[in-house]
Amino acid sequence: MHPFTYTRVSDTREALDAGRRGGRYIAGGTTLVDLMRETVERPEALVDISGLPLDEVTVTERGGLRIGALVTMSEAAAHRKVRTLFPVISEALELSASAQLRNMASIGGNIMQRTRCTYFRDVTADCNKREPGSGCAALEGVNRTHAILGTSNACVATHPSDVAVAFAALEAQVRLLGPDGERQVPFADFLLRPGSTPNREQALRKGELITAVEIPALPRPLKSGYLKVRDRQSYEFALTSAAVALHVRGGVIREARVAAGGVGTVPWKLPAVERHLVGERPSQSLWTAAAAKAAEGARPLQHNRFKIELLQRTVERQLRIVGGTK
Repeated sequence: MHPFTYTRVSDTREALDAGRRGGRYIAGGTTLVDLMRETVERPEALVDISGLPLDEVTVTERGGLRIGALVTMSEAAAHRKVRTLFPVISEALELSASAQLRNMASIGGNIMQRTRCTYFRDVTADCNKREPGSGCAALEGVNRTHAILGTSNACVATHPSDVAVAFAALEAQVRLLGPDGERQVPFADFLLRPGSTPNREQALRKGELITAVEIPALPRPLKSGYLKVRDRQSYEFALTSAAVALHVRGGVIREARVAAGGVGTVPWKLPAVERHLVGERPSQSLWTAAAAKAAEGARPLQHNRFKIELLQRTVERQLRIVGGTK
């Protein structure tokens, strides 16, 4: 591990000052510390923000939800309002990591976590995300777990977060605080596709701090859930996953929100699936037809062609579960 300085801050102004000088924010440290041990990340300064007052879950005036950036994964998953209003969030969190990690990791850190791509974490391998311009070893390597959506010739790594898939489906907003004040960024714009600059992963400005993730108020009744397919039932990242939220009134689907994980370079919203659902009555034939559109635009690699069918089957199954026709 390379030498670095460590500063613990007690208020946001102090944090922003340190961040503006190039300090890296750290809270639970469940990702960054690992990357530092492996010399993938070599920050010169760490800024411990775990003591900031960003650890509350609140219901907004219109009935949405605001989850503070320092709320731990386990706290968010267990919170009564989260479980009642948006069970898809609780389910995604409970299917993430291990109990010990969920007790440490924060919501803000979770959506900031970097890929689990083996080549990214192997400093001897070519990786444009780690070293721009070096190449992408995964393109011709072992790429079974890599992305089939949102890829580029520079990077095919998947985003590992489960709860980010739920946030993408629910069209959340990321609340940020920086040297220039506060702003909100749609979740769909916060995590960036690799394109030709895979090393740039979030739409953050220098020194900005995530303060909360805000989920908008959605029409009720709303049923939602998260389904994750992985190689083993214990701690493992998704081969594919589906976050679904449906507003059904009068026997007709009025609104549908669907996103997939484990298959995209970012959590992947599925607008073609959503369009196929809205205005229709729930049925098995509808779920099958809608799910068939889940992999539109996919670019599979040598070892992950199976993900197309797996994604379609996962989306279909979750639509059936949430839609009440299982």
